[in-house]
Order: sequence, then C-alpha cells, then structure tokens
Amino acid sequence: MIDYEVLRIIWWVLVGVLLIGFAITDGFDLGVGALLTLVGRTDEERRVMINTIGPHWDGNQVWFITAGGAIFAAWPIIYATAFSGFYLALALTLIALWMRPIGFDYRSKLPNVSWRKAWDWALFAGGLVPALIFGVAFGNLLLGVPFELDSNLRSTYTGSFFALLSPFALICGLISVSMLLNHGATWLQLKTTDNLLYRARLVAVILSLVSVVLFVLAGIWVAFGIEGFVVTSAIDTLATSNPLNKTVVQKSGAWLTNYERYPWMLSAPLLGIFAGLVCAWMSFKGRGGLAFAASSLSMTGIILTAGFSMFPFLMPSSTMPNASLTMWDATSSLLTLKIMFAVACIFVPLVLAYTLYSFWVMRGRVKASDLNQGHAIY
Repeated sequence: MIDYEVLRIIWWVLVGVLLIGFAITDGFDLGVGALLTLVGRTDEERRVMINTIGPHWDGNQVWFITAGGAIFAAWPIIYATAFSGFYLALALTLIALWMRPIGFDYRSKLPNVSWRKAWDWALFAGGLVPALIFGVAFGNLLLGVPFELDSNLRSTYTGSFFALLSPFALICGLISVSMLLNHGATWLQLKTTDNLLYRARLVAVILSLVSVVLFVLAGIWVAFGIEGFVVTSAIDTLATSNPLNKTVVQKSGAWLTNYERYPWMLSAPLLGIFAGLVCAWMSFKGRGGLAFAASSLSMTGIILTAGFSMFPFLMPSSTMPNASLTMWDATSSLLTLKIMFAVACIFVPLVLAYTLYSFWVMRGRVKASDLNQGHAIY
C-alpha cells in the first residue's frame, strides 16, 4: 500500500504533469488565437490559422479542466483560498476563455468584414488574457499571497486586485505571454505554408529569445530582489493536514535553497534556457518540428523551475507566513488521495492517448485551397 507521504508527493508530481500538459497542448491554440491579428494579414490567412487549431482546441481544454479538478480533489484548501483571493482575476480568465468557442463558432457566420474583425479581436483577447493572468498568478505565488487563516482554517484574503499587478508579477506574466505565443508560432510552422509560415518563423525567433531573456531576468530577481519562504520547524509528513502546525519565515534567497540541497533541480532552469535558444535557432533554420519540440521543452523547464523553487510550498502567505500552504499540510485525506490516484491512473493515460491520436489523424498542413474545397471546419 502507498503511504500518505508518498501519495502527497505523487499528487504534487501529477498536478505538475497536468499543468505542463495544459501548457503544451492548450498553449499553442491560446498562442495562435493571440497571434491572429499579428501574423494573419487577410481574412483567408486568419481562417487558415483558426483551422489549424480547429480539430484540437476543445480537446486541449480537457487538460485545463483536469488540472483544476485535480487541485480541487488533492488540495481543496488551495482551491478555496485561490478562488477567494484571485476571484476577479479568475473571472476575467473565464470571460476571456468564453470568447474562444463563441468566436470560433460565430466568426464565419457572416461575410461582413467588421463582424469578422470584431471576432478576431475577441479571439486575440481569448488567447492573450489567460496567458498573461496565468503568469501573473505564478509571480504572486513566488511573492506570497496576502491571506490569513483562523483557528478553523477559514481563509481571509487581505489584498486587492491591483495589488496583484506588481512589477515582478508582470514580468512573470510577460514570460507566460511570450512563451505561449511562441508556442503558437511554432505550431503554425508545422501547419501552414507560404507567407503565414515565414511570418510564424520570424515571430518564433523573436519570442523565443524574448522569453529566455525575461526568464533569466526573473531568475536574477528571485535570487536577489525578493524574499522567499522556508519552513523552520520540523515537518511531519504523515500528520493530519493543518497548515498552522508549523513555523515559516521569509528571507532573501530562500527560493534557491532547494537547488543547493538537490543540485539536480538545476536541470529545470537550464532546460528552459537551452531549449528556448534551440527553438529560436530551429525556427530560423525552418525546422518547424524541432522548433515545436524545443518550445515544449522550454515551457516544461520554466514551469518546473517555479515548482522546484517553491517546493514544498504551494501557496505561501505574505501576511501570515505560518499559514502558508504546503504539499504536506494542504492535502485531502489519505482515502481521497488513494481513490483519486486510482482514477488518475486510468484517465490521465486515456487523455494523453486520445490527444496524441487526434494529432496523428489531423496531421498535415492547412492551405488556403482547403478552405475553398469544403475541408475547413471554420
């Protein structure tokens, strides 16, 4: 039987896998939507771009839904605290995401130019806004979220929406935007031809380098510009979940502690940087497949860097550090984790299998001639 400590680690890994899966799959269609008004110059080109993601975007959303469900099941107090503190930000994210299915379905209903341009900008917002907010959210996790817990573990958020938009958090938001738009550009290299392909290559070269530079700047900022969190009391990894049964302090450079303790974790930031540079080079050389793979690895490295830096913290509190939520004290019961682990062992491989199968079936490039032959979805 798997004990409580191991299950907590497994769920930390599983949620990380789901977030990375969401970034790789749903990331490219968010990126394509945000690039719609930048890379696509004509209505025909924009229809081609939309049809490259048409067979995939709704299936890719499953990774996002699964990750949200996993957080709710494994870390319910994280789910509750996040929705209390980030309510307006999450509402904006959902509103932006609504623009995607509505925009895809309604854009081509009328031939009117103004109608289609309006939906193009809606799809742009549907790709850009979630990408920005996801990054800003991670930035605020590294800074610490202003919440407190009472003796009954009821959370109270003491911050405001605009307080989330600090300079460091915005840098993290720009990293998220640049890497997801870059991922969309590498996808277009795989799926388009002619002028669209050349423009996508140029955008990918630029955004790959921008994401690497911003990632390095954020790393320097984390090392020297912000205070991290560290548990100073003994951690009982098998105890009943109670975040208040520990002592936490903030200190400069605390987010680097894990790299000193576990040097192998340095592979994550190195992967994020190296794969980003490879993506820029492969895009420049016209190797779309390798550019897409490198973009996926770069995002994986960047996300893992955030997770490794914060381990074991999930949501630190800037106003009540002892109430910070970690993977050891914010989890569901042992029985819940066991049941959900069994469910995950069945359904996560299924989601991965049908995702890969759909990519294989829908392989190939989308050309303007396909739109006129009735092969287009939108």
